[in-house]
Amino acid sequence: MNHLALAVTTYQRIRDHIRADHPDLDDETLADTVEGLTDLNEIVSAIIRSTLLDQALAAGLRLRMKEMQERLDRLEDRAAKRRAVARDAMTEADIKKIMAPDFTVSLRDGSPSLTVIDEAVIPGSFWLPQPPKLDRQAILSELKRGGDIPGASLSNAGPVLSVRAK
Repeated sequence: MNHLALAVTTYQRIRDHIRADHPDLDDETLADTVEGLTDLNEIVSAIIRSTLLDQALAAGLRLRMKEMQERLDRLEDRAAKRRAVARDAMTEADIKKIMAPDFTVSLRDGSPSLTVIDEAVIPGSFWLPQPPKLDRQAILSELKRGGDIPGASLSNAGPVLSVRAK
């Protein structure tokens, strides 16, 4: 990155020197002239090519992770179904325990689980208070529509780098 900082400084110095010597020079000609005298454009282009490669790798990895997550979900679902088949078979045959060389499986009574019949009649002491959460999207939308919200405002937009790959 030191090479980049040096290239930026060199670019600025050359541009300022040419502009001082030729104040009537238009911006496009000035940019073309300075570009020919420095390697800043090549450095930034190399950075953008590297960025595009990283983005492509990230997109491929994201797709692969999605596929692997789907595979994981299928495997877990299949395992749960097979466990249920084994449990049901052992229950129906009234088998409490099977000992195999590599595992032991046994049936036991499970713990009762909660079934909520009517939330409206459950006493308040069983409800957890939730801290208020700021709806940032709603505030942003309102401010963008020109609304005024005390304690919030839109920031000054910074420069955005736009890259269109061919």
